[in-house]
Amino acid sequence: MNDQRNTRLPQFFLTPGGPCPYLPGRVERKVFARLSGLLARPLNDALTQSGFRRSQMVAYRPACEGCNACVSVRIVVADFAATRNQRRILKRNGDLLRREMPAEATREQFALLRTYLDARHAGGGMSDMGLFDYVAMVEETPVDTHIVEYRKATRDGTPGPLMACALSDVLRDGLSMVYSFYHPGEEARSLGTQMILDHVASARTRGLPYVYLGYWIDGSEKMDYKSRFRPLEALGPDGWVRLKA
Repeated sequence: MNDQRNTRLPQFFLTPGGPCPYLPGRVERKVFARLSGLLARPLNDALTQSGFRRSQMVAYRPACEGCNACVSVRIVVADFAATRNQRRILKRNGDLLRREMPAEATREQFALLRTYLDARHAGGGMSDMGLFDYVAMVEETPVDTHIVEYRKATRDGTPGPLMACALSDVLRDGLSMVYSFYHPGEEARSLGTQMILDHVASARTRGLPYVYLGYWIDGSEKMDYKSRFRPLEALGPDGWVRLKA
């Protein structure tokens, strides 16, 4: 007998309002749908293309009353060309070794995450994340997910200390960067930029046209880095439109 629970269409739910983490004085609300069963992968693909993001077994999108500041953005891989500064960052990180790992959390990754959160996001929404929360974030996934580790090479060329991690989904039309973190004591490396550049290269190798970066808010200092990866497409009322340089 077929299990209809695995093939039924998703239901959408609206969360209660709460303080917006990006725009002071605003109230944040989200609409979300659960990802499960046989439709989880194609549904996640379709929802990502429609402006949703994934967190564990849930896809969500802002649904704030009277505000549409959060805009989904994606890099157009085929037309992307690194800027002079981005090429310098790639050269600076030439000693990093990347390893694509299964979506399985490790204590080493969690220790790096805690260092990152304590230094960069103290008091933020994830500041009290514990080990089991991290395990859930990485491993509770119904789609094609992996985590990329970036390690500094030792003198003999073998992988050394863990410098950065990126949790990513593989979609039908691209890579979606779910969450990334890095060693806060290595600011000169610009590891956040390095990971995005690496995902562009990985998408190009896989023949995938886009790298999804999540939400961008025009004028938000926290989000400004995303606008440096051109060409960038933004999702608007008429679909995906390339942002002007």
